[in-house]
Amino acid sequence: MNVVKPIVGQWYRGGTNELFEVVAIDDQDQTIEIQYFDGTVAEMEFDAWNEHLLDELIDAADAPEDWSGAVDVEAEDLDREFEDNARALWASPHDRSLRR
Repeated sequence: MNVVKPIVGQWYRGGTNELFEVVAIDDQDQTIEIQYFDGTVAEMEFDAWNEHLLDELIDAADAPEDWSGAVDVEAEDLDREFEDNARALWASPHDRSLRR
């Protein structure tokens, strides 16, 4: 049996290969609150966690490198539609010396 304890802040991979993070553990209610990579929040009982472990459906995973999964941002929203004028502000040699 693969022993994987739920740890708040730890990422896991579920049986259908979905990534999720444990965000809270309630010992009194015996539940584990998880948040999937897409932002969906769900609750799992301790018994269900243990059943998933017996069926080898949960394994520890690295946190995703792409932070945008739980953020409602489309790729085109990340494109810049404005002009970056920061360089123009420091254009003269005198101005560049002030940056040091």
